[in-house]
Amino acid sequence: MKRFENKTVVVTGASKGMGADIALGFGREGANVVVNYASDAEAAKRVVDSIKSHGGQAISVKADIASRDEVEAMFTACHQAFGQVDVLVNNAGVYGFDDLGGITEESFHRMFNLNVLGVIHCCQLARESLIQRKGCIVNISSTATAETPAGSLVYTASKGAVDMITRTLSKELGPYGVRVNSINPGLIVTEGTNTLGIIGSEVEQSFVKRTPLRRVGTPADITPLALFLASEEAQWLTGEILYASGGIR
Repeated sequence: MKRFENKTVVVTGASKGMGADIALGFGREGANVVVNYASDAEAAKRVVDSIKSHGGQAISVKADIASRDEVEAMFTACHQAFGQVDVLVNNAGVYGFDDLGGITEESFHRMFNLNVLGVIHCCQLARESLIQRKGCIVNISSTATAETPAGSLVYTASKGAVDMITRTLSKELGPYGVRVNSINPGLIVTEGTNTLGIIGSEVEQSFVKRTPLRRVGTPADITPLALFLASEEAQWLTGEILYASGGIR
């Protein structure tokens, strides 16, 4: 029997990058997967089709997780398709870099609404089902919360909030049998980091030099950790923040 057979997993921001790889990983392990996306329906469909081609079940659901109404609609679609939720992976997020003088109200609220409020929305709407199923939450944060790089004030602050959500909710939901953990990746090669020009730049070279394992990460470095934290093998872990960064701090 596969590890997540007869379980339903919701992965936000799952049309590409880490989210897509995590969704595919759960699908390979037998889960019913809800592939959330914000705009790229075709990419989300490719993830769903790939899961189905390996014998799994999946649906794609468009939702801006910064909107509570859209998150509620996403979980309604999930319940209609698969019933209860066993695992929530809060992967969706946005990143950007500005020095102090470049921060605007718009850039602040865009990042906090998605990276922080969006996580809260998803946890709220999944709460009842997770309690019934003794499920778990896996948050995707960032090694930026430990390294605190210059020029990343708003992004690092938003991910610091995710770390505190992880620790606080682990205590609030623990008595109900719900575990909450976080994975904090270092620099990962994704469509996003390629689009921003980070990969292949001096920024990447700087990360590699500071990383003890002397490379940047890939989604394949993160997915096994998400599967582990959601599995029975991690049943004694909650409130943990796992740095998956090649050793960078």
